[in-house]
Amino acid sequence: MTNSDILRPAPFDGLATLATGPANAATAATAHIRSFVHRRGHITLGQKEALDTLLDKWSIKYTDRHLPVAATFGREAPTVLEIGFGMGETTETIALAKPELNFIGVEVFNAGVGAMLKRIEASNLTNVRIIQHDAVEVVRDMIAPNSLAGVHVYFPDPWPKKRHNKRRLIQSTFVSLLASRIAPGGYLHCATDWENYAEQMLDVLSREPLLANTADGFAERPAWRPQTKFETRGLRLGHGVWDVIFERPQFSRFTPALPTVTP
Repeated sequence: MTNSDILRPAPFDGLATLATGPANAATAATAHIRSFVHRRGHITLGQKEALDTLLDKWSIKYTDRHLPVAATFGREAPTVLEIGFGMGETTETIALAKPELNFIGVEVFNAGVGAMLKRIEASNLTNVRIIQHDAVEVVRDMIAPNSLAGVHVYFPDPWPKKRHNKRRLIQSTFVSLLASRIAPGGYLHCATDWENYAEQMLDVLSREPLLANTADGFAERPAWRPQTKFETRGLRLGHGVWDVIFERPQFSRFTPALPTVTP
């Protein structure tokens, strides 16, 4: 990646900036270091057609006020947020297996959004909605406190060069914001194939006072998180994959059950 690929927004000002809320959203929107860069990526004709014809049907426009989840899905149900769903393979599989849950997928890239729209239509996934916007701003402005049953962050950009590590999504300030949006009894599940990032995830989540680890260190991949083709290929080549699953305890005493996602 060249220097020209990297966005250079204003310096990140910490949780105070992230948590400013809707009233100051216009000012705060450019204040954090984004974990993605806009590039001209390849998009297929099918993905472009899906964007043109299906985006209004299955997407939610970013706004600086809390999302009315029940009205959006037409029902009351536990809601899981997935940040960076890529091409949507994992999201589709989990949403099909758990029709009783609502899923909100956040992604910025057109190819991924187009691919996910195609999956929604092909599989008739009425329990999935998409927000094409920066995840930090979505969580800060659109997700109400104590409202999520779970959050999935699978294989985020590892930003492997040390000078770029500050761009990683899983930082203490964002984890604190996420934890405040997770309801007691809800969970945060991260996965990565970069060992250094996995160690950072475990460290950051372990220091968040609202969260407690469901495992002694890294967790086993739960059966409900499907192994992607990319992940399978990496494991075959000897690459590691690390899962980190933390829960926001319902009471002062921690219980490791994950009732909203286990079969």
